[in-house]
Amino acid sequence: QVQLVESGGGLVQAGGSLRLSCAASGRTSSSYAMGWFRQAPGKEREFVAVIGWSGVNTYHADSVKGRFTIARDNAKGTLYLQMNNLKPEDTAVYYCAQGRSGWSGDDRSEYDYWGQGTQVTVSS
Repeated sequence: QVQLVESGGGLVQAGGSLRLSCAASGRTSSSYAMGWFRQAPGKEREFVAVIGWSGVNTYHADSVKGRFTIARDNAKGTLYLQMNNLKPEDTAVYYCAQGRSGWSGDDRSEYDYWGQGTQVTVSS
């Protein structure tokens, strides 16, 4: 069984920064892609970013490109999301997820384990 636990969320002013973390345990996380998704109130969960098993390949949604950076430390079993220049529209619950293989795309169906989420609120 895989457990994913997010942390690092909070309240920040527009233009500020936060770094989210996701600690993985169980199945060897270093063999699988890891991703971040977010869900705002009344909206569907949307893709934010993904990183391949080795940490070399990444892909970010257009809405966060240039502001957010996904990274991972396989030795620590931890996934990160550095969020800079935050905007009110970034307010959401952020979820980390583990993919079904070494690389996954932006579709939720490509991920089979999910964390409980961490709230990010950006005030204007």
